[in-house]
Amino acid sequence: MRSYENEPVVIQRDVEAVMVPSGQPITLKLGLAGYITQALGGSFTLYIEGNLYRLAGEQADAIGKEPIKAPELPPNATAEDVRELAWQQLRGCYDPEIPINIVDLGLVYELTVTPNDDGTRDLAVTITLTAPGCGMGEVLVADVRDKIAAIPTVRAVNVSLSFDPPWNQSMMSEAARLQTGMMW
Repeated sequence: MRSYENEPVVIQRDVEAVMVPSGQPITLKLGLAGYITQALGGSFTLYIEGNLYRLAGEQADAIGKEPIKAPELPPNATAEDVRELAWQQLRGCYDPEIPINIVDLGLVYELTVTPNDDGTRDLAVTITLTAPGCGMGEVLVADVRDKIAAIPTVRAVNVSLSFDPPWNQSMMSEAARLQTGMMW
C-alpha cells in the first residue's frame, strides 16, 4: 500500500469507524474533512476535528480509496499454506496508534490450524495487547478475526485475548525495536 500519511480526505458517504483509543463506534458523516495519519494493513487512521478514528479497509471507498482485496490460496492448498497465509494476514493488523504490525510487536502468542473432514479449516489465535486497559482491544480482536476469516477454506476463527504472560518490549522483533527506538 502506498503512503497516504498526512493526505487530506473528505468523507464521501456516512461510514462506520472507531474512535481511537477508546474503541467507541461512531458514524463519520458525509462531508467531514481531515487527514490520513496512518494507512497500514488495509485500515486507515484518520484525524478529523481533533480526534483519531480507525476506518476499516473494506470501507476505504468512503475516503476515495480502493477497498482491500481478499487473500488468495493456491489450488489444493495445505493446512501449512493456510497457516502461512494467516501469518501474512496477521502482519496486516496494526495498532491504530503504533505503525508496527502485531506480529512484530510480539502481540501474537499462538496460531493453530485445525483441518476439518470437509476440507475447511478452523483457526485459533491467541493475542495480547501492549496495555491491558487499551480501549482498542475488541477492535484489534475483530480485525484479527476478520483478516483470518477472509482466507479461503477457513470455516471458523476463534480469537482469544490473553495477558499471560503480560506483554513487554522484549517481545518485539528486532526490526520493531529499531523502528520505535527501543533498542537496549
